[in-house]
Amino acid sequence: MNATDRTPADLLGSALARDPAHPLVTFYDDATGERVELSVATFANWVAKTANLLQDDLGAEPGDRLALLLPAHWQTAVWLLACSATGVVADVGGDAARADLVVAGPDALDAARPCGGERVALALRPLGGRFPQPPEGFLDYAVEVPGQGDRFAPYAPVDPDAAALAVPAGSAGGPEELSGARVVERARADAAARGLAPGARVLSTLGYGDWAGLSAGLYAPLAAGASVVLCRNSAALAPEELARRVASEQVTHTAA
Repeated sequence: MNATDRTPADLLGSALARDPAHPLVTFYDDATGERVELSVATFANWVAKTANLLQDDLGAEPGDRLALLLPAHWQTAVWLLACSATGVVADVGGDAARADLVVAGPDALDAARPCGGERVALALRPLGGRFPQPPEGFLDYAVEVPGQGDRFAPYAPVDPDAAALAVPAGSAGGPEELSGARVVERARADAAARGLAPGARVLSTLGYGDWAGLSAGLYAPLAAGASVVLCRNSAALAPEELARRVASEQVTHTAA
């Protein structure tokens, strides 16, 4: 963590400079048995490739709105940081019809179709696998991203005070928009409230549909120099199975 970091992409850059081999995201899908562990370097490489896809192939510009229709998943975390790196507003669960482009998982393709801009689909298969047959009207992320460059540089500097993230605000109204600087500020505050320190390991079973899940499952650990064990479809896990995971993954904090 660097005091001068003002966007989530800055936080990732500091983590990469500090210890590229350190685990950052460990992902479990308890419906498929998948386990994926990404070091800071591997995660940053995925972010760079995705940011290059966004900026070059999809033509996204700072301030464009991307409807992010994905569950809590390691690839969702990649897209969130790629949006930060390019200045694109990540609208979590947003209205595709109002977005400039949309990224959707296999269960959200119908909701994504009203987008008049570019549409990207993620199969969310183990090891980042592609669709057996690409959905009509969508680019298959797993096909498009491997050939992208391993380093990313934005065409224009990202303004940390510009809108960066939109999250559902509940029944009171529309989405809450946060600047990159505000995301970092809130993530640091949450990390302090949870007692996270460098090297901490957070297990989160929360979804990415609100700030609490996004913070526990990505932003707060990143801000603290910690790592996250992100668990999807874990509701059916018996308490003893979860306890074994906590022990085997050397978890220090939980969010459920």
